[in-house]
Amino acid sequence: MEIYTNWLQTNLLAIVAVLLTLILSYHYLMERDTGVKLSKKYRNSIFEAQSKIFLNATQYLISGNRDLAIREFLNAVDLNRETIDTYFALGGLFRSNGEIDKAISIHRSLIARDNISEATRLKSLKELAFDFDKGGFIDKAIETYRDVLKINRDQQDVLYAICRIYEDIEDWDQAYNYRMMLSKISSNNQSETIAHILVQKAKALFEKGDMVRCWEELEEAFKFAPSVSANILWLRLSLANGDMEKAQELLMELINANPMYISFVFVALSEPFSADEKVKNDYNTRLTLLKSFFVKLKDKELTPSPAITLAKVRLLKEENKINEAYQTLNGLVSKGKQLSEVLMVEYIRLLVQLNKTEEALKRTGDFLLNLNKSLTRHFCSQCGYNSDEIFWRCPQCHEWETIQFRWKV
Repeated sequence: MEIYTNWLQTNLLAIVAVLLTLILSYHYLMERDTGVKLSKKYRNSIFEAQSKIFLNATQYLISGNRDLAIREFLNAVDLNRETIDTYFALGGLFRSNGEIDKAISIHRSLIARDNISEATRLKSLKELAFDFDKGGFIDKAIETYRDVLKINRDQQDVLYAICRIYEDIEDWDQAYNYRMMLSKISSNNQSETIAHILVQKAKALFEKGDMVRCWEELEEAFKFAPSVSANILWLRLSLANGDMEKAQELLMELINANPMYISFVFVALSEPFSADEKVKNDYNTRLTLLKSFFVKLKDKELTPSPAITLAKVRLLKEENKINEAYQTLNGLVSKGKQLSEVLMVEYIRLLVQLNKTEEALKRTGDFLLNLNKSLTRHFCSQCGYNSDEIFWRCPQCHEWETIQFRWKV
């Protein structure tokens, strides 16, 4: 499927050119059969000229020369200004070539015509919205997408586009509204995405210190899907409300169900929020107790995972318990366990801190021989996007909860 998609993207413009040639042929035959008031000789000359133009445009597209292809399409438009499909194709070519102002001009001129059908006008409006979107004119794109939906709400591509924009700018109320609209017409289940959006709304309320409304939004999120981010926020609420038993229970559930996310859990739990000093101090005290609870868990109580080991080591280092952190990793090494590259880096750092210079040099030498270098700690399993930051929604492909931890440094 991915190979097919890549081929389609690579050859899209050539395909457009072929389709336009077919459209041109169709219009020629229609005009001939319906008795357009042009001489046969003149009609034939137009058809021959346009055929040559489209052939030239196709060759330019195949060779990768978009500018010359566009020039040929402009010549085709000059020959026959009534072929609407040619204008749509030309507008699409301008947009794909980054000439947004020209694409906008073409689609606006189509909308302004008096002699076009409502379907053509709707398509022109939609294309104009895509132009604004591609050009980064967010407000105009949103306004135009909304105009399209006022005419016809059953536009999946438009709904997907407006959802993406609102999620990008973190307007979670509007993102939720349009995802709900999309869920009514799309064959793809939107429940997980809607749950994530509601979690983001709840998180914003938590950061403002509005715990009551935060829980209301979070409860709504769980009705759609029990995402990892929802469970982490529930854990935060439990700490804020002083329910340590529930906090420990949720932590164990997260560890057993999604061990690779454990480092993210403690980062998320440590994020700041608005509240009076007593509330924040109480929260931080409970968080310290929860970290201690996790560090003291025995191996037999945990799902075997390098992520859990890494989280324990880092928490011990935060508390300046360097010897305990060292013993945690050295115990694995002594048993002949192969450490991941991330854990080996932590192990070498601990050896240096404990002045175990000879051992640190030996481990470093062995490590460098087998090092697979990467520049980032996290990546998206869907599109491969790389980042050192934690992301629940991929900035590149916009999918939710596709983040993976890179175990190679």
